[in-house]
Amino acid sequence: MSDLYDDDILLWSERQGDLLRRIARGEPPNEPPDWVNIIDEVESVGREQLHAVESLLFHALLHTLKAEAWPFSRDADSWRADGRGFRAQARRRFAPSMRQKIDLDGIYADALKALPERLDGQPGRPVSHQCPMTLDELLVP
Repeated sequence: MSDLYDDDILLWSERQGDLLRRIARGEPPNEPPDWVNIIDEVESVGREQLHAVESLLFHALLHTLKAEAWPFSRDADSWRADGRGFRAQARRRFAPSMRQKIDLDGIYADALKALPERLDGQPGRPVSHQCPMTLDELLVP
């Protein structure tokens, strides 16, 4: 069954789903479930959700930083709106158990590194080197 996991994840997942449903109904399965990969997949669901929220927070911070560094750019309003949109998406996907795992300072540092040195030939205004918002403030509607 592990070969199928590596060769055709869709077929593997369908077969594993069928096996687990049979077991849940009390029917004897025709083969044992691929427990090792099932466990890995269940754990990866949570990790992917966490990474999605972290990515949305990164993009929210990056857009907010661009608007702060170049407040008179013709794109500043759009950056602010995009930042709010990413924050809203992060809020919708956020789960309370993520709080202790989100490294907001690290995400902010990554956003700072991604900030361009110049836009339209102009250097940006100075921005804070420490995240000016808490996680709660970022997730507020």
